[in-house]
Amino acid sequence: MQDTRDESIGLFTSNTVKNIIRFLSVNIKNFDITPEQWTVLKRLSENDGINQKELAIKAEKDQPTVTRILDILERKELIIKEKNKEDRRSFLLFITDKGNAVKEELSPVIEKIWEEKILTGISEEELNVYRNVLVKMNENIEES
Repeated sequence: MQDTRDESIGLFTSNTVKNIIRFLSVNIKNFDITPEQWTVLKRLSENDGINQKELAIKAEKDQPTVTRILDILERKELIIKEKNKEDRRSFLLFITDKGNAVKEELSPVIEKIWEEKILTGISEEELNVYRNVLVKMNENIEES
């Protein structure tokens, strides 16, 4: 019996993403941060002072998930929320000095994990083909 595209591409892609997240979780647990929290913290560090809606878009996560993550990052004193003077219903988000220190310490660790573990044996050419295929798949979905 031949695999369907859903099984050969969809499930394989989903399993790969789960494996990457699980692998990163194990390898960064000593930093007391999850891959999901890392993504939000990193995006905030690149866009300090934005609101939660903008951050959710940049982190490619839904707003309830970002809310939960921001609450955790705030408890860990990695970010602060300030009332938005232009829109009282929203907050502006800022990374703290402690958050920047975590980002600076963790960035090279995560890069090393990707380079030395996850991407081992994969050429730049293969990565470019992979990226291009994913871009095209996303374009096809967005055009539908």
